[in-house]
Amino acid sequence: MSSIDTICTHEGDRPEDYLGSIGVPIFQTSLFSYKKKDSGYRYTRASNPTIENAEVKIAALEEGESAACFSSGMGAISSSILHFVKNGSTVLVHRNVYGPAQYFLKYLKRFGVTTQFINSEKAIDFESAMGPQTALVYLESPSTFLFKLLDIQGIAEAARKRGIPVVVDNTWATPIYQKPLALGADLVVHSASKYLGGHSDIVAGVVVGKKELIQSIATEERSNLGSNMDPHQAFLLIRGLRTLSVRMERHSKNAERVANYLQTSPFVSTVLWPGLPDRPDKTLVNKHLSGFSGVMSFIPTFDLSVVPQFLTTLKLFEVGPSWGGFESLAIAPGIFMDPKEMLELGIPPTLIRISVGLENVEDIIQDLDQALKMAVQKGKI
Repeated sequence: MSSIDTICTHEGDRPEDYLGSIGVPIFQTSLFSYKKKDSGYRYTRASNPTIENAEVKIAALEEGESAACFSSGMGAISSSILHFVKNGSTVLVHRNVYGPAQYFLKYLKRFGVTTQFINSEKAIDFESAMGPQTALVYLESPSTFLFKLLDIQGIAEAARKRGIPVVVDNTWATPIYQKPLALGADLVVHSASKYLGGHSDIVAGVVVGKKELIQSIATEERSNLGSNMDPHQAFLLIRGLRTLSVRMERHSKNAERVANYLQTSPFVSTVLWPGLPDRPDKTLVNKHLSGFSGVMSFIPTFDLSVVPQFLTTLKLFEVGPSWGGFESLAIAPGIFMDPKEMLELGIPPTLIRISVGLENVEDIIQDLDQALKMAVQKGKI
């Protein structure tokens, strides 16, 4: 098996088929003629050489048999869920998964699909909730905003005994630092808009798993719902994948420095990042993760009323809802989320999530430090 770096750089490339081109050509076409020669391609909504290159790379990175790319992360997530459910089905979901994924599952209620949210990371609690109507277990680990580690392996083992498939969102860790398929998951999903793309210039998603299952999802859900990726998206995703391993190394190193700074700051009460050495779930962290990405949360010592001041005082950080790009980003869910919903999810009102970018880490820390000091000063006025 090729190393991660080599997979990112070369997997799936066929320069001999493209006039020696090192870069994968953008097959910006809707259809393929087979009048004189049958290439095996017919229509881009079903398959396209540029898109297939991205799929081959990602499947190899996740150590899966096959992958299917989508026009968005939610396209990948919704198609994966729809593939397993029907009227009367129940989906078990960890409470702190990606917000739009939660909203989609609630939307499925109109079609007779029930969602049961599990407020636990332990396999035994998921196992006790599994019943005859359970059609799917949907997980995200580490969890969104709070970055709790779920026992993917334990949950997957319990589900396998009952013939229940498990889908895991691996966007945070990326295949560089976590392999959910190796831990027993049936499918892995990604918002490729984030680390896999890495440049904040595409919206994309991907599903990885066994070849037969991926082909079925691509033929049924992806093609019928029209959520396939377009060739130019795929070209930009391939560009991002080529530098994924080196970018993740930099994100991780920067994040470690930032997390250590935040832990020592008098203006921060709590830091939530799986790479911290004093994590209570350290055994699970060591079991599942080989490294850590650059997204974390922290709880400041000042009130929610001062949080907007903190965000606007940041100079290097941009403020926005996504993450995983080259740039540092910050967001505070307490500003826009329903307080009741945050309480149900266990998200502290003043929590601030940051995505540590590729900038000089001293500049990142300096920016956070000056904004925290300004916010505290504002709070005392």
